[in-house]
Amino acid sequence: MPTMKRIKTDYVGVYYIMGTAVSTGKPEKIYYIIYRRDNKLIEEKAGRQFQDAMTPARAARVRAERIEGKQPTNEERRKEKKRKKEIQGWTIKRLWEAYLETKPQTRSFRIDDQRFKLHIDPVLGNRELKDLVPLDLDRLRISLLKQKSAQTVKSAMALIKRISNFAKNKRLCPSIDFKIILPKVNNAKTEFLTEGQLKRLMAVIAEDLNPYAGSIMLTALYTGMRKSEILKLEWSDIDFERGFIHIRGPKGGQDARIPLNDPARAVFEKLPRTHELVFPGLHGQRMGLYHAIARIKEKAELPADFRPLHGLRHQYASMLASSGKVDMYVLQKLLTHKSPIMTQRYAHLHDEALKRASNLAGELVAQVVKAQESDKVVNLDEKRG
Repeated sequence: MPTMKRIKTDYVGVYYIMGTAVSTGKPEKIYYIIYRRDNKLIEEKAGRQFQDAMTPARAARVRAERIEGKQPTNEERRKEKKRKKEIQGWTIKRLWEAYLETKPQTRSFRIDDQRFKLHIDPVLGNRELKDLVPLDLDRLRISLLKQKSAQTVKSAMALIKRISNFAKNKRLCPSIDFKIILPKVNNAKTEFLTEGQLKRLMAVIAEDLNPYAGSIMLTALYTGMRKSEILKLEWSDIDFERGFIHIRGPKGGQDARIPLNDPARAVFEKLPRTHELVFPGLHGQRMGLYHAIARIKEKAELPADFRPLHGLRHQYASMLASSGKVDMYVLQKLLTHKSPIMTQRYAHLHDEALKRASNLAGELVAQVVKAQESDKVVNLDEKRG
């Protein structure tokens, strides 16, 4: 109980302390009651002024009902809740709550929790895994696909799979004994700017007054780093002397190291070092950066569906692949892809570069043959002369 001043009311055994309303942050009275039951002195909260619409008179009625045994005490309520939970089966909702308790409350897990509450809990939350049949998940998947993208539905169905594996690994209850079908998602979209679009973008960045937005975009273009990697980049991660950038916790899992090329070095050297982060944002507010990046994109007249930072990473990879000077293994390492499968989306650009090189070989041979034929004509003319 908070150690705050108790304020008496006109009702026996009812007092309140001043607290703060959870929703508004304004002052709020929190009512408590004191009474004896079974020869035991009990002091417990009756309710909050706004949140529970509690008044001194209502608190007095609650006190009277608890003295008479018509209402359970708070402790009895807690024990009953615990008892019901213990006899309750391991529902999907209960499993999910237990799963979350074992994980750090990161942003990704908060997103997963929201996804669970929106898409899974309303339909399957009170069901147990052992009672599910393939048709249940088929219906859920089909229903969600009518409203959401394939990627959203895939993520939701993957949560059910994760819950089932958790139940099995922790030996809490039988897991799902059939294959969970996930929607197919085409994630192979490769964003690529035309030469004109890229020129306009570079011109707009050069004129933009935001100290960080344009530099973040140039970092993505010159290094191929992911947005999350760029935004958490610290000055200590950049080795100017040896010419490398240390990427902590990339999507692939293990820390990685990529070369610091000259254009990226020039970007970093122009930035102020006012924070341990290379890109701290405007007054620490990342939202200001996102607005500035969106403004640059709009002013440069880039396609509406072009994702600035993700798209510029693709631009970096596409240009290297189409140059014909970088093999797919090197490209995989530069992009810090854990598997070569992800890098394969750029294989067709690499193949086109190989074709151009092959055609060039043919043209060079043709030039040699043509030169030899010209020499023969010249020699014949000399003999005739």
